[in-house]
Amino acid sequence: MPEIQLGAHTVRSHGVKVARAHMHDWLILLLLIVIDVILNVIEPFHRFVGEDMMTDLEYPLKDNTVPFWAVPIIAIILPFSVILVYYFIRRDVYDLHHAILGLLFSVLITGVITDAIKDAVGRPRPDFFWRCFPDGKGVFDPVTKNVMCTGLRSVIKEGHKSFPSGHTSWSFAGLGFLALYLSGKIRVFDRRGHVAKLCIVFLPLLIAALVGISRVDDYWHHWQDIFAGGLLGITVSSFCYLQFFPPPYDVEGWGPHAYFQMLAESQNGNPSNAINGQNVQQSELESVYVESQHGRELSRANTHDSSPILDGMNDGRRY
Repeated sequence: MPEIQLGAHTVRSHGVKVARAHMHDWLILLLLIVIDVILNVIEPFHRFVGEDMMTDLEYPLKDNTVPFWAVPIIAIILPFSVILVYYFIRRDVYDLHHAILGLLFSVLITGVITDAIKDAVGRPRPDFFWRCFPDGKGVFDPVTKNVMCTGLRSVIKEGHKSFPSGHTSWSFAGLGFLALYLSGKIRVFDRRGHVAKLCIVFLPLLIAALVGISRVDDYWHHWQDIFAGGLLGITVSSFCYLQFFPPPYDVEGWGPHAYFQMLAESQNGNPSNAINGQNVQQSELESVYVESQHGRELSRANTHDSSPILDGMNDGRRY
């Protein structure tokens, strides 16, 4: 039966237990949401924009190729769908819970950092002129030559949030996490040279890059905004992934830290894991052990084969 495959760690049997163990993490996620909302409400820094600076800020005001409502779908819903599919295959609530938690942390931490920098920097967007002067007639202070905007306040406010790109940072945060998640699950770094696996991993990153490129094409961002947003998103996603999962190149890179910790406790006879007869099957413990041993032996074999000169030196020392 599917309910008892691989130790029967389903949402129904272990979901509440796993969630309670990380209750503080979920509370921190709620706090991050509140902080991000506040950062979007407050007024950003209005940087000085002189008349002679308008040359690079007169690009046309266009609609978004990737609308704002589509960003959560790309950065959260899409990775979540892949994680959910894997849960129905693997039936491991530890993987499901920690993947969702890592994904949300990745996106929300990136969002808070991005919006905080946006508000602090206040860099004008490439289409700032038309946001500031929708009628096309520039008005500047006679003394300082700073802009005296005549447009809608909300449109002008958004015009001071160019750096870094939120679309790009969110996309790389969510899809970057997905790329790391997939690389661990399909064992990209198993040293067997299957390049097709790399194509699967690079696909989410390509989608994130295309989102970033669309922001330049729409004249909502400068190229530096895209570069900084992508770097920020991929960096945060890497930290968040490694908080819950081993590196993808690790022998145990296919599962979360908590799963292997649970296996170790079960193997040591921890009575807390024997509730309702739901002990991990001995065959699963053995399979994990054999797989780990095989990975270590393969690593040693590759190291041995790649160092014939050192081997010759070692043989010479024997004589």
